[in-house]
Amino acid sequence: MIKRHLESKIEKDFFKGKAIILLGARQVGKTTLMKEICKNKDEVLWLDADDPDTQLLFEKPTSTRLRTIIGSHKILVVDEAQRIKDISIKLKLINDQIKDVQLVATGSSSFELANQINEPLTGRKWEYQLYPISYSEMVSHHGLLEEMRMVPHRMVYGYYPEVVTNIGNEKRLLKEIYNSYLYKDLLKFDQIKKPEKVIKLLQALAFQIGNEVSYHELSKTVGIDNQTVEKYIDILEKAYIIFRLTAFSRNARKEIVKGRKIYFVDNGIRNAVIANFKLPELRQDIGALWENYLVSERFKFLNYNDVWANSYFWRTYDQQEIDYLEEREGKLFTYEFKWSPKQKARLPKSFSNAYPGNPFKVINQGNFEEFIMKL
Repeated sequence: MIKRHLESKIEKDFFKGKAIILLGARQVGKTTLMKEICKNKDEVLWLDADDPDTQLLFEKPTSTRLRTIIGSHKILVVDEAQRIKDISIKLKLINDQIKDVQLVATGSSSFELANQINEPLTGRKWEYQLYPISYSEMVSHHGLLEEMRMVPHRMVYGYYPEVVTNIGNEKRLLKEIYNSYLYKDLLKFDQIKKPEKVIKLLQALAFQIGNEVSYHELSKTVGIDNQTVEKYIDILEKAYIIFRLTAFSRNARKEIVKGRKIYFVDNGIRNAVIANFKLPELRQDIGALWENYLVSERFKFLNYNDVWANSYFWRTYDQQEIDYLEEREGKLFTYEFKWSPKQKARLPKSFSNAYPGNPFKVINQGNFEEFIMKL
């Protein structure tokens, strides 16, 4: 059992008068995590909203009917809650009317669940996001040296729990997870009118990680208009497949203001999209893979440790650039990513002149654990 960082944090929030909402993609371990938290607790009612019978229970709920369903149970877990119609109102009703019950809801589709619950449960919930397993969770599981040795493998196959725990079956499992993403959740979303275009868009994005992305160029590549590209990217982000990094600018004349980079939440899914599982030493895209790995692991670290930070990249029109910037506590921290420790990099003079006195580090195989495990 790989212990997840969120376990103790979620458990501390039980019975404090608020619902607990756990969001994340399919197969990242939400159900396993909640079962681990609840295993030593008495009177837990577990309802799987993928089950049509569970959906029927919530069709026309009243507080009286909900009390009858919950009975003497002290904890109610609604797994895959986004499957229940008008789930927001029903969660609010339980939280407001049955105050002695700890309500927990999990959901694998942010675009369905999060958008439904935000307004009705404002001030009534603790919300968490679960990612694929993190580097630091694996270090805690089997030690720093062992996980450092596994990094090239993780860069290709990623950190989905089932992939991590089934060495030798990675390709088959990633294909299954990838298909679940697209066909079970994402492509059934009613705003997606042309599923084949989403797949083509994902493939185009997979080849551009680490580079600035143009919606106009993507629209020409995929064959859809700019607005549809933007809408599909928003859906892909809310489905926990990709995330965006925006350009940093304080209005210096040559700085790119409206740019964006797009990364995959998990390297394994990115490689599944383009059907490329070659070893790192045989790849032409090793720099991009390394950058995606580092940025995604950094996001996990910031999220799990409640670090409030703004993340950016920086680039000018004359091609000076910084891979990653972090703004926290009123200060800028700048980073350049290099796969080989022999590769050198310097902070661009135009940046240091415009924003003097900010720390700069080159992150490579020799020091990466500091970047993904510490501030």
